Amino acid sequence: MRITDLPTPAVLVDVSRLQRNIDRMQSAVDARGMRLRPHAKTHKSPVVARMQIARGAVGICCAKLGEAEVFADEGIADIRLPYPLHPVNAERVLKLAERTALSFITDDPAVARQWSDVARKAGRTLDVLIKVDVGFHRCGIDPDLPSAPDVVRDIASMPGLRMKGLLSHAGHAYGAASEGETAAIAQAEARLLRDLAAASGVTCEELSVGATPTARFSLQQQGLTELRPGNYAYYDRTQVGLQAATWDDCALTILARVVSRPARDRIIFDSGSKTMTTDGARGFSALLGYGTPFLDVHGTEPDPSLVIERLSEEHATVSVIGDSKLATGDLVRIVPNHSCVVSNLLDVLWMVDNDQVIDRLPVAARGRIT
Repeated sequence: MRITDLPTPAVLVDVSRLQRNIDRMQSAVDARGMRLRPHAKTHKSPVVARMQIARGAVGICCAKLGEAEVFADEGIADIRLPYPLHPVNAERVLKLAERTALSFITDDPAVARQWSDVARKAGRTLDVLIKVDVGFHRCGIDPDLPSAPDVVRDIASMPGLRMKGLLSHAGHAYGAASEGETAAIAQAEARLLRDLAAASGVTCEELSVGATPTARFSLQQQGLTELRPGNYAYYDRTQVGLQAATWDDCALTILARVVSRPARDRIIFDSGSKTMTTDGARGFSALLGYGTPFLDVHGTEPDPSLVIERLSEEHATVSVIGDSKLATGDLVRIVPNHSCVVSNLLDVLWMVDNDQVIDRLPVAARGRIT
């Protein structure tokens, strides 16, 4: 079957680009003697996770317990949740830890103490890492506080917990204004982790960082042991805007059809918010709209005359700047602003190679919000 035979809208994953992205990141990490643990929230697919592990990844990350349970069911043997689990989930965590090598984060000594109690009562040892806020100001202990080394020592001493090390996410790199600023964020992140580990006096087996925009610069830092990028498998318009990828790297696209051409300056695609994402794109310069359309079905040449200015549930309203030859019934390929969200919208994607449909790709862990 050819791409043009698919009903639209359809989300496509170019197998050649996906494999190239996985291989390139793995090779870069291997060359630095580090470990790669991809975040599976981008693809939510055991099929893709097995591709990553087969090429050398030590395991995966998941955002939620429900996702981790799906991957454990599929035989993934090493799963990390860089997410602050609360002991209300103790029963699920203990069951999951029987089926896979499980680790998760904590950033609160009181919560860590509750996990210590859970582990002792169950006669188990739980692997934890301490989350460090390196500038994104979401989760994590503040490494600049004088008490930060004490927190590390306190948690590391708790019975039933095996403190593996420190973990961070430089999510603020998505707001960087230049490559130089992105590089500086990666450098500061590594320094904060190294300094905190040294100040605590606790042996940290792992200093783990994770973000696709900073990955290429994190590889240059000393002392880091693990990278956890996720978006690199598919990439998207935001990564192109942040110069972490090129259009030719973008493995996930939306195949859409023109369903209406009501005015010279307006075109309607059949790919609305149920297929794409309403996330805005970020980059070193302004990126308008909700994705970049490519006129040819192979997705090689972006069309700067088209701006996807509005999404409703089933429609994308496209503003035409100048002229466009698109007519009702024509097909386009769209690189979305944020591929991770697109994966979570659909049960099945299509794996393709050039214009050939290769196979269905189930998104087995989509919708797991707990």
